[in-house]
This record gives sequence, C-alpha cells and structure tokens, in this order.
Amino acid sequence: MEQDVDKVLIAEEVIQRRLDAMALDIRQDFPGEVIVVIVLLKGAFVFAADLLRRLPRMLEIECLNVASYHGGMESSGQVDFLDRRLPDVKGRKVLVLDDILDTGRTLRAVADRLTAEGATEVKTGVLLAKDKKRAAEVQADYVGFDIGDEFVIGYGLDYQGRYRNLPYVGTLSPDAQ
Repeated sequence: MEQDVDKVLIAEEVIQRRLDAMALDIRQDFPGEVIVVIVLLKGAFVFAADLLRRLPRMLEIECLNVASYHGGMESSGQVDFLDRRLPDVKGRKVLVLDDILDTGRTLRAVADRLTAEGATEVKTGVLLAKDKKRAAEVQADYVGFDIGDEFVIGYGLDYQGRYRNLPYVGTLSPDAQ
C-alpha cells in the first residue's frame, strides 16, 4: 500500500495540529450549545472521529451516506443520497463534516436538504478544500487545508475503496491507478 503513494502532501502530525485549531474555532462558534454533527460517509469518518474527540461532549452525532465519485477519480456530477431517511434536524443547529470540498455539489446538496428539513443553521467543515472553480457555489465554514486540484488519498479518502487507513494525505502513484 505504501508503495502506491507517490508523495505525502500532509503529514499525520500536521493534520493533528490543524484539527486542534479547527476544534477551537468550532467551540467558539457554538459555545455550550448542543449541535447535531452529520458526518458524510465514508470519506469523512477518520477526519470526523479525530476532530470530534476534541470538541465538548455537547454533540449528537449522525452519519449520512452520500456518493458522487462512485469509485472513480472525478465526481460523477450527481450527488446520491444513499440513506432512506435523514437525521432529524428540525429546529436544530447542524455541523456537516466532509472529507474534501471539490466540485461543491455534495456540500451544497446536503446543506440545502438539511435546511429544507428545518435546520436553523447549517455550517460545514472539511479536511481539504481544492483550489479550483466549483460547479456549485459553496464555501466551507471550517477548512483544514487548502490543496491544489489533484486526486488525493489517505486519512479517510480512497481510491476504489483502498487507502482510507493511511495516517496522512498523499497522492496516488500513476502505477497504482
């Protein structure tokens, strides 16, 4: 698996330090409030687990299974909600956590759907935000790292279901594609 990594973009120690800062920002924005945190599966689970351990215990954690990559290296352009039912967010403040802000379609679709379901506020956090023009107008409220427009793996991000367990963010070797 390690031989499939072309280069390490963000080391594990750097990620952990950045999560400390992100948690501080979130705590300041939601002082003492109970919020619903919705983790977008599968990519955000590693990022979310590490971040959420740094936040106060005043959280309700839900998961939402959405897909737009479908195993490929580029977004399909369509966001599919794979769960039949959304978490109950009516009258609640919500924080959505995703692995990467790429085209913007996923975060936009999820935020719009949660707002339609009655959330009073929807904020978003991502580990990575690609520096590129987005298909959907959206900015994350909390961003771990800005990266170039390249395909990345590790720390929850995958290629064809593999590499999620790498403790860092890297690029995939052309030989492994």
